[in-house]
Amino acid sequence: MSIMVTGGAGYIGAHLCDLLVARGESVVIVDDLATGSAARVPGIPIFSLDVSEASAPAALAEVITGHDVEAVIHFAARKQVAESVERPNWYRRQNVTGLTNLLAAMRATAVSRLVFSSSAAVYGNADGIIAETRKAAPSNPYGQTKLDGERMISAASDEWGIRAVSLRYFNVGGAARPELGDTQALNLIPIVFDRLASGSSPVIFGDDYPTPDGTCVRDFVHVSDVADAHQVVLDHLPMEPGHKIYNIGTGVGTSVREMVDALIDIAGSDLKPVASSRRPGDSATVVADVSRIRQEMGWVARHDLESIIRGPPAMISRASSVRRGSRESTSAPAPDRGIQMRPKCRAIAYPRNQCVIGWGQQSGWCRTWVDLVETETDHRGIPQYRARRDRRAGRTLLS
Repeated sequence: MSIMVTGGAGYIGAHLCDLLVARGESVVIVDDLATGSAARVPGIPIFSLDVSEASAPAALAEVITGHDVEAVIHFAARKQVAESVERPNWYRRQNVTGLTNLLAAMRATAVSRLVFSSSAAVYGNADGIIAETRKAAPSNPYGQTKLDGERMISAASDEWGIRAVSLRYFNVGGAARPELGDTQALNLIPIVFDRLASGSSPVIFGDDYPTPDGTCVRDFVHVSDVADAHQVVLDHLPMEPGHKIYNIGTGVGTSVREMVDALIDIAGSDLKPVASSRRPGDSATVVADVSRIRQEMGWVARHDLESIIRGPPAMISRASSVRRGSRESTSAPAPDRGIQMRPKCRAIAYPRNQCVIGWGQQSGWCRTWVDLVETETDHRGIPQYRARRDRRAGRTLLS
């Protein structure tokens, strides 16, 4: 028996697959690899498939029967709000039709256990501490596709007895290991690091909200906790047909300015955030009420904000140790802070911007601007970089 994870090579999906394999589960992934990476999930079979295609129900059914699938966890979807506004029909086809095809395959193969990746975007412009009982009123096509998906699952439960849970995530960040990190600048943490790496000030949209520091307050939850929530609800799916909905967050709010300031600090940057005008539709405070899942499933988030931003969770790739001309492993200076990059430190490598923001056990976070060269890929297919030249000190580091 096995578990099929659609979108399992993506950011959250890969974290879940990592946990499932660690506890001895047999896992099979279906992913079109448009945004996912096979390097995140080495050793797990992957079927490259767009679940929104007309041929998908038959292909999914073949995977289910061929791998003796007993449960499905469905991540596969598009998730960019701005893109959904520009391409609403395409988003509906990708997200809603994709789920329609999956449900058809599950029905045809008599698989009735499903965990659905939903989103707090279904709440739209709701403000405050938000419980699952709050009226869903999406403010963009992406959020609407998630709400439509939940409604389809409820209908399937009534019609043919599916046993399902939908999880509404709030703001996900961090990583369990660098190679599992979020490689796309679509969420606040990678967006801020990308700005810093390019030498640009991070932008805060709106500083006149009715909050303590005037910026929006959000519930940031560690991706490892989100992955763990999937395991928990999968293990506790009801024995009878039904569809339950749970918020996934910490129940603790952090302002955008607090988060941005912390990221600037760990990057060792002198840049200051720039306040811009509010974005349409941004609520002042959006924090999850997580009492329902705590009471019914016993799940609580175990990671705090510090673990999201200060350790390996903030990293999206590894950089090799910096070497001098003698090729002995040594450290590369970060002139703006007087801190050194440690040998074999973990780091965010930005090849386009020739910047490394790194973290080592001894030095903490530091930043250095270098000429990066890709030397090889590791056994997972993840690029490895070495710094050839310290651009500020003018020294050769790798001959």
